[in-house]
Amino acid sequence: MKKYKRLSLIERIKIQEFRELKYSPSKIAEKLARSKSTITRELKRNRYAHNDYYADVANRHALIRSSDRKWWKDKINTHKELRDFVHEKLGLRWSPDQISVTLKRLYPNNKSMNVSHETIYLYIYLHSKNGLKKELISQLRQERKSRGNFKTRAVLEPKIKDRVSIDERPEEVLGREIPGHWEGDLIIGKEHKSCLGTLVERTTRTIILVPLKNKLAETVRKAFEKEFLKLPKTMRKTLTYDNGTEMSEHKLFTKKTKVQVYFTHPYSPWERPTNENSNGLVRDYFPKGTDFNTIPKKRIKEVQEQLNERPRKILDYQTPKDVFNSLILNQLQ
Repeated sequence: MKKYKRLSLIERIKIQEFRELKYSPSKIAEKLARSKSTITRELKRNRYAHNDYYADVANRHALIRSSDRKWWKDKINTHKELRDFVHEKLGLRWSPDQISVTLKRLYPNNKSMNVSHETIYLYIYLHSKNGLKKELISQLRQERKSRGNFKTRAVLEPKIKDRVSIDERPEEVLGREIPGHWEGDLIIGKEHKSCLGTLVERTTRTIILVPLKNKLAETVRKAFEKEFLKLPKTMRKTLTYDNGTEMSEHKLFTKKTKVQVYFTHPYSPWERPTNENSNGLVRDYFPKGTDFNTIPKKRIKEVQEQLNERPRKILDYQTPKDVFNSLILNQLQ
């Protein structure tokens, strides 16, 4: 007989989110690969005013009901060094998963400094203020939109002269094994009166944030040129961009940097997946409505540094900065 596995805190967070989306118990069960009876029982046990469900409260009650409460120890709160590390990385917007894996690599033989991502989630819910709880849930809510699942729009002919389509881009770009291929975009600020350039390298996920005075083609070209010319030649091969007119001086850009620009199909953000994901990370620091003209360049570069020093699961929990530097060193040898 298969042993029953208790619901985790992460599953309860997802149940809360699905309830807010008006999902039925059957649909929630399907999403979590759980039985309908498990979800129904969980909701019945933890139903509050207006039929609401709160993950943190439900998890606390589950701990109280558990006959084996020794599995939960407030390890983080009782170990200052561990607590300080967790707090520092949460402040840098690291996920519990990133913190947990990094601790295991930094302290492989020190059990007191090793903690699971599940324990970190639980610690946040039981000890943090509501603001942090809300922020954590909002991060977990971010689900990828289906690529290409957009309402049909009238496809306008791109206005950029002599554009080179993504269809002509070398196949090696898609594979990500060969570094030096970039994706670019602008994040538009408050009332469309300010903007921030974003460049991300496809192999290492290295992000470059480019302060811009405006989105005029000449301004963007010169700012992007300045950033690319700081890079080794081996790390500047191509740039994939959308059809924004700010890149209309792409031929001058290519002449100066030797970086060939390829343009995506209209209304196809999924053709720049790395950049789209990176823009979401940047938005954690600069939400919609930010006036980038009021943000000091120093602060923008601080955010860039934090993002490049954050371990990424897709890089086997290495940081973009370390992977990027390692590739450059290998190329010099």
